[in-house]
Amino acid sequence: MPASVRESTVDVPAVSAAHPVTPTRRTRLLALPEVRWAGAALVAFLLALPLHLAGLSAWWWAPLYAVAYAAGGWEPALEGLRALRERTLDVDLLMIVAALGAAAIGQVMDGALLIVIFATSGALEALATARTEDSVRGLLDLAPETATRVTGEAEGMEETEETVPAGRLRVGDEILVRPGERIGADGEVVDGAGEVDQATITGESLPVPKGPGDEVFAGTVNGPAGALRVRVLRDPSDTVLARIVTLVEEASRTKAPTQLFIEKVEQRYAVAVVVATLAVFGIPLAFGADLTSALLRAMTFMIVASPCAVVLATMPPLLSAIANAGRHGVLVKSAVAMERLGEIDTVAYDKTGTLTEGTPRVVAVRPEPGFGERELLTLAAAVEHRSEHPIARAVTEAARERDLRLPEAYDFTSTPGRGVTATVAGREVEVGAPARLLPAHAEPAHAEPAHAEPDDGNTTVLVLVDGAPAGRLALADRPRPDAAAAVADLAELTGTPPVLLTGDGPAAAAGVASAVGIADVRAGLLPHEKASAVRELAEAGRSVLVVGDGVNDAPALAAAHTGVAMGRAGSDLALETADAVVVRDELAAVPRAVRLSRRARRLVTQNLVIAGVGIAILTVWDLVGHLPLPLGVAGHEGSTVLVALNGLRLLREKAW
Repeated sequence: MPASVRESTVDVPAVSAAHPVTPTRRTRLLALPEVRWAGAALVAFLLALPLHLAGLSAWWWAPLYAVAYAAGGWEPALEGLRALRERTLDVDLLMIVAALGAAAIGQVMDGALLIVIFATSGALEALATARTEDSVRGLLDLAPETATRVTGEAEGMEETEETVPAGRLRVGDEILVRPGERIGADGEVVDGAGEVDQATITGESLPVPKGPGDEVFAGTVNGPAGALRVRVLRDPSDTVLARIVTLVEEASRTKAPTQLFIEKVEQRYAVAVVVATLAVFGIPLAFGADLTSALLRAMTFMIVASPCAVVLATMPPLLSAIANAGRHGVLVKSAVAMERLGEIDTVAYDKTGTLTEGTPRVVAVRPEPGFGERELLTLAAAVEHRSEHPIARAVTEAARERDLRLPEAYDFTSTPGRGVTATVAGREVEVGAPARLLPAHAEPAHAEPAHAEPDDGNTTVLVLVDGAPAGRLALADRPRPDAAAAVADLAELTGTPPVLLTGDGPAAAAGVASAVGIADVRAGLLPHEKASAVRELAEAGRSVLVVGDGVNDAPALAAAHTGVAMGRAGSDLALETADAVVVRDELAAVPRAVRLSRRARRLVTQNLVIAGVGIAILTVWDLVGHLPLPLGVAGHEGSTVLVALNGLRLLREKAW
């Protein structure tokens, strides 16, 4: 592929308060020069091929082949010439020379096909790079462009509010965050109470109550009830959100050493073939051979030594595996990603939305004496029916599943961080967090206190009726039905125990880990800490597969050897950063994809042996004997077709 594409890295835009309007993703991708030139080469080739095969005059198809050569070959040829000026030689230039050599001896179609293959490869890599850049730029849209700065009160003056660009906020400024607004900076709550949805940063499935002294993050969303006054603790360029962008960029650049290794192999191969071709041409001339026979032998050598079979040895198995996985809901973004998927030996999972369903559900109803389960749930759901909180939706859904008829609730009020209150059937019913409701109430003298937290990591909701505890509801983000089986399957494949990396608290993390069979649990992690944990595993010699779904997982997905994102609820950045996407949210598809990748890698090895043996036999024959050009082309094309057909075996249904 063109060096300009191969050496490119993700261009992450600077973090600022205002982001310019950019063209739509589809328009921008189609405008990439690599895509346009590759498309022109492909169209010209497809138009020329039937005319050529039909036996029409060269006047019909030769100009179209010329367009394919020019459109697909000018950029790698130009880059190759630039490399020559720096005294380096890569395989791209060799492929152009081989294509021109094929045309020189009448194999115009073979040369054009070679050009089209390499132009298409360059375009695909350019698309992948551009889409990653777009996704990182989209992450910045999570940060609000403006914030409401509060001034004056500290100096004894009348308090004033002003709307300022978020990028102009400084450490020590105080901002007002109204209900439903995104928080403009990392900081500390100094006044007010609310519940903040910070799933984009920590991955927590439920909004977190915030009050004076609690930390909040830029880009998270204040709940619908309470306003917060926040003191800025970090410069806009150093927020957790900004650091996520930086981490994705840095992790993308860590792949460069592998690219450098491949380039060294390519250059050595290219130099060897060029030197050998010149020797095949020059040595016979030195011993009196005629120019035509020497040139014919050299061109034959160039054809049989060209790496077409080697290229196809790798791509058909991997592309067939990609197609098969795609039919079953796993989108693997490139052949490189498919190959790397089979190399993993350790799996690290996110919790919320990956191992779990991502939405809380009522898992237990525990009434106090004097109340029944149905009565307690009916009262709680009647009050929560007016609320939009995720817990309220879970309670209401639980009542609906039990076909409970909800009475009308009056005088509904919501207190951020505490709960909701309403009058139901003449009784005052309050539903909320036990720690916030119970200090003003005496505990019952019998049995287990209503505010006791279960030891399984569930979220507990207390219900008060006329000021007295009536019972509690236990809610949990339930594991996916296939999570335990998928975790066990992948653990058997890798031979190492899996790891859980989550922003949730230890209790909730331990509960889910126990349910799915994970012993190594690392809880309470921010995005950069997840990425650090992945790098620690990598430094210990592990090839880590990270499975996640949120923005907070993107740095870990990028830092991993291979990243897989859950597609149904996954964030845009996670989907773009990951190497593969599970569209149907079936965890069981992940171990199947790993097995498919390992089969593809085995076929790649088989094909490389076939291609290498074929090239060796034909080149030796040409060097020590007399290999007729038609036979050389037939042998070269035969080995190419053989490895292609061998790779296509993975298209079969049973391969999955």
